[in-house]
Amino acid sequence: MLRVVVMVSGGGTNLQAIIDKAASGGITNIQLVGVISNNKTVKSLERAKAAGIPAVSVSPRDYENRELFHQALLEAVDGFSPDLIVLAGFLVAIPTAMVQKYENRIINIHPSLIPSFCGVGCYGLKVHEKALARGVKITGATVHFVTEGMDEGPIISQKSVEVEENDTPESLQRRVMEQAEWILLPQAIDDIANGRIAVENGRVIRK
Repeated sequence: MLRVVVMVSGGGTNLQAIIDKAASGGITNIQLVGVISNNKTVKSLERAKAAGIPAVSVSPRDYENRELFHQALLEAVDGFSPDLIVLAGFLVAIPTAMVQKYENRIINIHPSLIPSFCGVGCYGLKVHEKALARGVKITGATVHFVTEGMDEGPIISQKSVEVEENDTPESLQRRVMEQAEWILLPQAIDDIANGRIAVENGRVIRK
């Protein structure tokens, strides 16, 4: 069983998609061992509690500096002894030490078709604002392994979503979640848990 820790910052809709898929058999060979949030008041912690998953909050506001926060965050992750770390809307940059320690064992969901609308400053609703401002007709979501470069890790999967004429950032965000994110992320976890993918020469290959 693959020990999975999910890291979240907000409402936890991607977390809920993972919980639901695991419960229905859409994700197999995993154990959801923990949820970590950088925010003590978000709904994602309630979702974890309702599913019987241990959950902790590690907020940068509780530490004097970023170095101490990073140390506490890594200690929280290590405490769950994960085989896979899933960033499911985690909006805080994770420490380099964590990326190095868990190389090819951290994945992230990003709400665009990388390499479009990604990198520093592109997160949450900002991604959809940029997509609409640019006038793209197709957007989507990407699941990728996490490396030290922001949104630069090997791509696992992508799914496109059409942009509609009257879209707002909020409506587009919702449709990308429904049509892409909630599908891609559980699929990627299931693929990893069942040995269907590997990273070779900086690219994801399917076995």
